[in-house]
Amino acid sequence: MSTTLVTGASGFIGSAVVRELLALGRTVRCYIQPGSNISNLDGLDVETVYGDINDRENIEKALDGCHVLYHLAGLYRIWMKDYSDVYHVNVEGTKTVLFAAMRANLDKVIYTSSISTVGCLGNKKRADETTAFNLWNEANHYVRSKYLGEQDALRFAQAGVPLVVVNPVFPFGARDNVPTPTGRLIVDTLAGKVPGYMPGGFCVADVDDVAKGHILVEEKGKIGERYILGGHNITYKEFYDAIATLSGCKPVRIKLPARLLANVAWLMEKYADKVSQRSPQLTYQTAVYASRYLWYDTSKAQNELGLSLTPFMTALEKSIQWFQQAGYDKKKLS
Repeated sequence: MSTTLVTGASGFIGSAVVRELLALGRTVRCYIQPGSNISNLDGLDVETVYGDINDRENIEKALDGCHVLYHLAGLYRIWMKDYSDVYHVNVEGTKTVLFAAMRANLDKVIYTSSISTVGCLGNKKRADETTAFNLWNEANHYVRSKYLGEQDALRFAQAGVPLVVVNPVFPFGARDNVPTPTGRLIVDTLAGKVPGYMPGGFCVADVDDVAKGHILVEEKGKIGERYILGGHNITYKEFYDAIATLSGCKPVRIKLPARLLANVAWLMEKYADKVSQRSPQLTYQTAVYASRYLWYDTSKAQNELGLSLTPFMTALEKSIQWFQQAGYDKKKLS
């Protein structure tokens, strides 16, 4: 039986994709960075291969006998002393993996990009797959690296690799053990650590819906196309209110002006740069980006792929319950 290779398989979205593939009876090989937390793969019947994402020879060996590649490996950081690792993984790693994929003559390659590479229209207007990236000047290094990596991936598609790009919206759900930025909003709200809500809003989706979208892209996605996987467009206030309703925690009532938030984030970043040398909760660029209306039209994936979405409150309740059962609402997160 042919094997499917998944890079970044131990991550939040990656492990959800692995579970979806296993549910379909697929044989899955997981390519994992040494030292990664692999608890999301506990108990799963998968083959594991450890190696650096820029080790082309090792990637080629891992692709031996495979017919499909899901490339989800990536490095997310909002602050680092040296950002070269972000580009090394998200840009150079993408090229390394896709060069190996080109030689492997695969049936399909699904490249997981980011919703941040889709342009932002603001003012509650919904951007779609055709909206050009327009945030380079205010983007942080993670966003820039994902944009550059996606551009390389699309060039591989033009060169003949049967590649499709997916742009997941902000995911939440079970097994968010880092947690992700969306999960952090939930955890901090449950713990009563959110001083106020930001202006703007974002687009969210159950991580299992995002994973199902990956599988649908393999089945129905058109080569060289992009598909936004998600979601529910919601303001931050609506998001916090929903958490309070479902959990009974204290509601977040104070609105934080965007300028104030950006100034506080700037101070946090400077303190990290000069004193703590540890990642702050926010950086200036992250605060500016997050204060926008990051809303998207997700109809392409629904119409072309048949992607269906779990109702927002149902998905959020599942996520809250997982965090509570795991004790995250009581943990002190760095």
